[in-house]
Amino acid sequence: MAIDQDIRFCTTSDGVSIAYSTAGDGPPLVVPPHWVTHLEQDWEDGHIRAFFEPLARAHTVVRYDSRGAGLSDREWSRFSVEALLPDLEAVVDALDVKEISLFGMALAGPLAIAYAAKHPQRVARLALYNSAAHGAEMASDALKDSLINLVRANWGMGSKALADLFVPEPGDDPGYVDAAARRQRNSATPEVAASFLELQYSVDVRHLLPKIDIPTLVIHRRSVRAVPSRFGRELAAGIPGARLMLLEGEVLPPWLGETEPILSALVEFLGPGGTSIARGGFQTILFTDLEGSTALTQRLGDEGALELLRGHNEAVRAALEEHGGHEVKHTGDGIMASFPSAVAAVTAALQMQRDLAGGEVRVRIGLNAGEPIAEDDDLFGLSVIKAARIGDRAEPGQILVSRVVMDLCEGKTFKFTSIGEVTLKGFDEPVALYEVTA
Repeated sequence: MAIDQDIRFCTTSDGVSIAYSTAGDGPPLVVPPHWVTHLEQDWEDGHIRAFFEPLARAHTVVRYDSRGAGLSDREWSRFSVEALLPDLEAVVDALDVKEISLFGMALAGPLAIAYAAKHPQRVARLALYNSAAHGAEMASDALKDSLINLVRANWGMGSKALADLFVPEPGDDPGYVDAAARRQRNSATPEVAASFLELQYSVDVRHLLPKIDIPTLVIHRRSVRAVPSRFGRELAAGIPGARLMLLEGEVLPPWLGETEPILSALVEFLGPGGTSIARGGFQTILFTDLEGSTALTQRLGDEGALELLRGHNEAVRAALEEHGGHEVKHTGDGIMASFPSAVAAVTAALQMQRDLAGGEVRVRIGLNAGEPIAEDDDLFGLSVIKAARIGDRAEPGQILVSRVVMDLCEGKTFKFTSIGEVTLKGFDEPVALYEVTA
């Protein structure tokens, strides 16, 4: 179901009117502008909206236009982190809540870091995506100067050049790059856009990183040319206790390319919020399947096979209870379950295999992460079907997971071994599978 946004206005400490929007319900997730934005027109972009709607099912997603852009006061053109911080402070104050979570993308990362360092008591969690603490080394001086000068001299050509550089054309949406360029022109004047570019290439908040004392997740796509992954590694290394998640991909915006791993990571990191993630939104699906249940029944008889099934059910349900899993249904030969955390799901799977080891029957386990459809206490959709098919490909006693699940467990002590790309029943494209062991 589509989620609408409400647009409101607040005033900063220095008298600037800031437009902000709220979508969804639950604890606030504040998303500072990563570039020149327009709340109304951006929400009409199907890719942007599809990215934020899953987050809005468990949180109130709060976005805003910075001074000089979108629906906010346009009479501003010179920017710095210090000059933009009052915008974020005013929006958080207008929410009238005790604490927020922050999601800083690209240029918004340094701003989110500055706010978290200044107001640690107001920030519960900090997530950073394709961002950097300093911008001087992002591009050559020649490229920086040419982009900034082009934007100032010819905003039409400049907006198209920036869109071509940073926004690849989705295969299912011809004309997307041209539309993105038009939104940029509608969002800000050439002077404002050029000033934002100057800030991007001059910002430096490295001195603030050691001051961040809240749970922090750094997500970075490995092959992004505009912000190489070494900047993500530097962020994670500089923030005490920060977790780094490197994902495949070369696209800068999180709503283009493969979005599922990013959303899964955010949902897991931010927590369930005000509603249960297990009943909608991104989660990890687990299937168990008893080895040769029909042959087992023929060999042991109904009562003997039923006793073994009870033992399987007890072991699986004990692991679900201990690690926050939700039993969706019994499939006859096994159990389907969901978890808000991929790490918890893999940990539970390993516990199930340990508890069932040495018994008369072995169990196959398959895991996949995604956003299933919830209806009548059941889950449906491709992410569920894929999890079941992955379980079908497992050998007795083996746990197989998709690439998404492995990526979500990055930094943990699990051992993943590639078994190659496998064509699953009902799927045209091969799927990379991994065996997981403790």
